[in-house]
Amino acid sequence: MGKLFFRLLISSLILSRCLFPQSSSDNKLPMPLKNNKNISKTFLDPRVREYIYPSRIVWQSSSNDSSRVINSESLINKFERQVTLEEKNLCVMVNNGGNSSFLLDFGTELQGGIQIMLGQMKESTAAKFRIRFGESVEEAMSELGGIKNATNDHSVRDFNISAPWLGTVEVGNTGFRFVRIDLLDQNRSVPVLQVRAVFLHRDLEYKGSFSCSDTLLDKIWKTGAYTVQLCMQDYLWDGIKRDRLVWIGDMHPETMTLLSVFGANNIVEKSLDLVKSKTPLPNWMNGISSYSMWWLIIQYNWYMYTGDKKYLDSNKEYIIDLLEQFTTYIGDDNSEKLGGTRFLDWPTFADTLAVHAGLQSLLIKTFLFGSNLCRIFNNPEMEKKCLDAENRLRSNVPDPGNSKQAAALMAIAGLGDPVELNTKVMAVDGAQRLSTFYGYYILQAKALAGDIKGCLDVIREYWGGMLKMGATTFWEDFDLNWMDNASRIDELTEPGKKDIHGDYGKYCYIGFRHSLCHGWASGPTAWLSEHILGIEPVEPGFKEVRIKPNLGDLKWAKGTFPTPYGIITVSHEKLPNGKIKTKYVLPKGVSVVN
Repeated sequence: MGKLFFRLLISSLILSRCLFPQSSSDNKLPMPLKNNKNISKTFLDPRVREYIYPSRIVWQSSSNDSSRVINSESLINKFERQVTLEEKNLCVMVNNGGNSSFLLDFGTELQGGIQIMLGQMKESTAAKFRIRFGESVEEAMSELGGIKNATNDHSVRDFNISAPWLGTVEVGNTGFRFVRIDLLDQNRSVPVLQVRAVFLHRDLEYKGSFSCSDTLLDKIWKTGAYTVQLCMQDYLWDGIKRDRLVWIGDMHPETMTLLSVFGANNIVEKSLDLVKSKTPLPNWMNGISSYSMWWLIIQYNWYMYTGDKKYLDSNKEYIIDLLEQFTTYIGDDNSEKLGGTRFLDWPTFADTLAVHAGLQSLLIKTFLFGSNLCRIFNNPEMEKKCLDAENRLRSNVPDPGNSKQAAALMAIAGLGDPVELNTKVMAVDGAQRLSTFYGYYILQAKALAGDIKGCLDVIREYWGGMLKMGATTFWEDFDLNWMDNASRIDELTEPGKKDIHGDYGKYCYIGFRHSLCHGWASGPTAWLSEHILGIEPVEPGFKEVRIKPNLGDLKWAKGTFPTPYGIITVSHEKLPNGKIKTKYVLPKGVSVVN
């Protein structure tokens, strides 16, 4: 009886709280677990489970003698159900030699799996199903492999299961919006009581907000915020279907979005520390030299936004040693000679001219921030080394070619005139030749050039383009040309049209391997809060803040921004004479400087 009670207790805890390695919570454990000597430490998952019901039946197998789906619309009922012997009005899948199948749409991208409830069947044996998750309709309808490259990489999204009669089964741990279910058992009829998504996410308050006279920009801000929220799982992942990893460079735009929306969250520190612990010097983080630079840049930004000196000090030794290592990668001609994988983003991967110009600029920015950190650490010797290295690198100005990514980094590093770089490179072709990752830095550089309207036009066309194609989260990559004669991701591809998910992508994201929820694509959310609302910390932790709005072609904008002291609230209105009328409310302890 004691063993049975203990098993039931464990099952109840797993169902209601889900035990995963996260924050320690020994003091919250029920007494039987506290007293169990076999349990050394238990952790509670910071995420919550939420049931999401399907919003529509996208497709079902044709009704004929070999394959039928009866009453599939009953699956759209949005109320909690329990398996009983008396259930009526069920969806029935009939396989008389052909797979009985249907495709569900849960309305938005989710992280998690599904729960399937079956009713009473003639046979008491488990029923066999094939489950296919998809970020697009066509991915959920695909076969593994082939020219469209459907995969089970990083998360298994295509597999067979057994489901119990008069019972419930939960399966899946991936990123998805669509689920196709096939009954594999031949000569069998199976009643399906309910299918619902098990949504696993961090239930976070949106402390930051943004709204303006253009509702499309409002939607883009919220979509970027939601994209990052989904990627906040065990660690700050880059994607929830594929690339469920901590990529440090990719983390920079994610971190800036997170700070703009949710405020400080220890998932950032946890993710930074994880990669640091796996990267003893002289190794490069994730094997990429630029990612070690991004790690240091995130450290500086994190300190400025949070004011957490204790955390910064915990990385002091590694930061100093990393900066020392960077000083050894400057050639006699004062150009960077960085090793490891030389990488900015995928679209520039083969462009050695752009990569060099970008790395030269990033290294300058690294030494600039590094000298500031050394000043905070009271290390004048290393501060001088950083300033000397920065000055050496500034004496060698590379050619960005026609790369918007390289030109943006040069403008941000002060290696060229932002107005000239914008006119000659970044503003050419509007939103063409962007990438979802470096789009954030192109926006930053265009803002330095004073081209706020150009930034807003790019955001509307590029990130708005993904929304036009049915996106509910932003993608790993996107090209405006993909939209030509293409079907949306929430539709079956019409004959003669392109499948925007399966027919495009390259490098590591060919076809359906392409992630449609990638945190590095969230840049406009952080950018709109920083440049349109105009909120920027001047002193660490927002003790002093600068509020300098730039409305571009907007009539008004308003929003909130989280700080360690509380919420900053701002509203801006463009007057008939073109000037901006600003109102703001500051939390106690925060002051505004010009």
